Amino acid sequence: MGSIRERRPGVWEVRAFAGRDLSGRPVQVSRTVRGTKKDAQRLAAELTLRRPTMAVARVSVAEMLDLWAETMRGSWAPQTERDQISRIRRVKDDRIASISLLRLSAVEVDRWHARLARQGLGEGAIKNRHVVLRAAVALAVRWGWVPTNVVAVARLGKRKTQPRGSLSDSDVRAVIASATGLVVDEAIEPQAALALRLAAVTGARRSELAALRWEDLKGSRLLIDSSIVVIRPGDGSRTPILRDDPTKTANRRVIALDPATLEALDETRARYAEYGPWILAVGPSPVNPERVSTWWRRARQAAGLNARWRLHDLRHWSATVSIAGGHDLRTVANRLGHANPSMTLRTYAHAVETPDAHVAAALGRILDGP
Repeated sequence: MGSIRERRPGVWEVRAFAGRDLSGRPVQVSRTVRGTKKDAQRLAAELTLRRPTMAVARVSVAEMLDLWAETMRGSWAPQTERDQISRIRRVKDDRIASISLLRLSAVEVDRWHARLARQGLGEGAIKNRHVVLRAAVALAVRWGWVPTNVVAVARLGKRKTQPRGSLSDSDVRAVIASATGLVVDEAIEPQAALALRLAAVTGARRSELAALRWEDLKGSRLLIDSSIVVIRPGDGSRTPILRDDPTKTANRRVIALDPATLEALDETRARYAEYGPWILAVGPSPVNPERVSTWWRRARQAAGLNARWRLHDLRHWSATVSIAGGHDLRTVANRLGHANPSMTLRTYAHAVETPDAHVAAALGRILDGP
């Protein structure tokens, strides 16, 4: 609420905080009201709700996107930064970017969505741009530049889609067997079959698999606390830089391994550990995560699986089978590296149906008696 002061009978001065300017300094707006004290109080409330009209009147949506990127850049991984900058650039290609931040409305955002759809963009592409704009305006709300996030209010069109589904157990066994055959034939690197088995058993992402070191294997348990980030230099060089970074969620987890996987690791260590510290690479440098995807594609093709299945689907299989087998969500979330089990539940809700049916049957048996 702003402040009011009666300058003379029936004439009131109203002051309200109007946010901060681009340098961060506080800005006030002042108005004169002729009328009663209630009239002055009403205007003070309106000015407070409408802030910061005077402070950022000239800031456009495009400029707000740049400010958001500048604020976030230090916390982004290289790949994330490239993706977000690319999305910002695409948002700027539309006329919504020239609108003043203060004039941006849910109507304008809805019209923007409609224009993108008419251009033939899919739901995923539209959502990616929407999320970037929503985050930029959320920052403006936090800075006190606008009162509400109109992008969050706008409707993002979404069709109901069926769950992607999961690889079958036989598919997973077949693709690992195919990778083993390719290794025996020396048609692929010797670590390929082990990489796919680890992906299925641990649910690790490909960047996490690439970062595994022999020192991470502690008895029958495997420590996952880093990932390999691929950085492509801007100097035109075709050779990417591989950097060992924290995991996607910046957490560390210790995962138990089965006897067969431990045996495969022991065999690989006996042959190659003396040549370098990496489980899936020979020499001083880790394997490029993109190479792990190549191993998957070669094995998938040899196994005759549908080309729609991705390496990441081994992670989905691991989670789906674990949940459907009745294992608790917290344990599964820890193996996947999810920060919160609720994320695991949202992603793999379809897998909960099987244990849920078992619970229903058990309760029914109790009610029906012996």
